[in-house]
Amino acid sequence: MITRKTPAQLDLMAAAGDVHGRCMKLISGLIRPGVTTAELDAAAEKFIRSQGGVPTFKGFRGFPGSICASPNSMVVHGIPGPYELRKGDIISVDIGVTLDGWVADAACTFPVGQIDPKTADMLKVTKESLDLGAAQMVPGKRVGDIGNAVQTHVEAAGYSVIRTLVGHGIGQNMHEDPQIPNYGTPGKGPLIEAGMVFAIEPMVNVGGPGVYADESDGWSVYSDDDSMAAHFEFTVAATEAGPRILTPWDKI
Repeated sequence: MITRKTPAQLDLMAAAGDVHGRCMKLISGLIRPGVTTAELDAAAEKFIRSQGGVPTFKGFRGFPGSICASPNSMVVHGIPGPYELRKGDIISVDIGVTLDGWVADAACTFPVGQIDPKTADMLKVTKESLDLGAAQMVPGKRVGDIGNAVQTHVEAAGYSVIRTLVGHGIGQNMHEDPQIPNYGTPGKGPLIEAGMVFAIEPMVNVGGPGVYADESDGWSVYSDDDSMAAHFEFTVAATEAGPRILTPWDKI
């Protein structure tokens, strides 16, 4: 069942989103060669807790980190640890914040110093596809409109949408109904109504769309062909006034 949130509840989610955005800004300032993903994780957890929040991911289904930190061909769910960032890397940072019982979930993929032009373009296109998908969060649209907006933009640029990983509803739980694929047919899928809140999260490979899970850690997911991968995400509410991005990390 897809739950609808009241305006007051959306404000509570936006408050969690504010903590999230300031945390993402803090982390963005720490990203440089030589920094470990464990150091990013520690900084994020310290900040979130200092704001009265809880790192949503920590302990979720046994996940050991406060953030997901996924470099290069790792798409999502990277466990923070000893990996040292290197010039030319990219790093996806996915952060969840729970504040007063409400969840904000969003991600950004950052360059580490100068990166190759193809990868830089893929990051740009993926962020654009997120913006286009979020713009579909309008009452009367359907979930297929979100996925189609993402897919059309990504594939027109020559990149691949990962089809086995999806976005999701969100609220007092990190994962709620419905699933939000990054591909789809316009006018198909569940109807979007005011008060619905979705985590929209394009996941894109430079190469083919295939991915595999690393059985050694049970979490991290990589592109099949070892090509660079990007992950961008917002928590977005549908309102009568239009889409409301509750995690505007790109505006902070």
